[in-house]
Amino acid sequence: MLRTVGIIGGGQLARMMIVPALELGFEVKVLAEAEKSPAKLAATVGDHTDLQTVREFANTVDVITFDHEHVPLQILEALIADGVNVQPSPKALLFAQNKLAMRKRLAELNVPMPDWAEVSAAEDIDAFLASHGGVAVLKTATGGYDGKGVRIVRSGVDATDWLAEGKALLIEEKVNFVRELAQLSARNSSGQWLAWPVVQTIQREGVCSEVHSPADHADSESAAKIAEAIATGLGVTGVLAVELFETAGGKLLVNELAMRPHNSGHFSIEGSVTSQFEQHLRAVLDLPLGSTEGTSAYAVMLNLLGPETSNTFAENFEKAWVLESNSHIHLYGKEYRAGRKMGHITALSSDSLADARAQALATYNALLA
Repeated sequence: MLRTVGIIGGGQLARMMIVPALELGFEVKVLAEAEKSPAKLAATVGDHTDLQTVREFANTVDVITFDHEHVPLQILEALIADGVNVQPSPKALLFAQNKLAMRKRLAELNVPMPDWAEVSAAEDIDAFLASHGGVAVLKTATGGYDGKGVRIVRSGVDATDWLAEGKALLIEEKVNFVRELAQLSARNSSGQWLAWPVVQTIQREGVCSEVHSPADHADSESAAKIAEAIATGLGVTGVLAVELFETAGGKLLVNELAMRPHNSGHFSIEGSVTSQFEQHLRAVLDLPLGSTEGTSAYAVMLNLLGPETSNTFAENFEKAWVLESNSHIHLYGKEYRAGRKMGHITALSSDSLADARAQALATYNALLA
């Protein structure tokens, strides 16, 4: 019997799940926010915060999964009560939606993290700052992504506007890290778990700009153990991305979590035997997971972020495509906006990360020319 996967959210992650779903022999439907969403080929438009809309969508599919983590948990709990198969479950998604809940649960699991505290008043912030060098990172518990909902604070006064909202906030030590890593893995509901190589992520203005796979000289064993402990301890089904800080001594500290395909795993479309998008579908349908072995020794992914002058990167697509390289271009069909993720390039090399990056940059420059 043909099974149908329902994806809530019509962004580029849903877009990139469509082809592997069809290749696996499943139908796919998307509940998108807007008509011109990247996943419009398989989408109907609806409000993911409206229970009736989501319930009607769920009635047309066999499993619900996600392009983003912003569906209200009470809606997902209502679907569970209806007997709908929701993967990952709202019990797990809580820890991707709420950073305070995530920190508390990871502390119970003895996962390495930066020092942190829950704060709700300026004096709480000042007390934390006094014991952490006078500077810290303040985060809203919910709603933040790509650098949003995050600020550096040196006084409780710096959080006056957020504190006025009356919500608890998360404050963390400002980690003196040498680089950022990401450990991507997947787990199905039968408990099978597999990981890709740990990768290095490079940020630009709070948004991921580059991903290098594998990360040079990283403690891959520790990264994988951390990811497996989290996936198992939180009961995650599907792809899990664990964003990590690496300190000068090589220690790894968990920064953020995402329970869906993730920007750090886009390289896997060409760079792995099984892409993160195929693996997520396998996991939420409780199928055996595919191999996470690399198809090449090295892979570099560059995000195509909208430049200051209007460019959708489609204008010079043919010129870039014919370059003599192992680069692969993915465009998301988005309307231009400066800084917006418009697509990505992945380049593969059997020689080195530097070689893969040079190929990706040549393709990037051709798209901008």
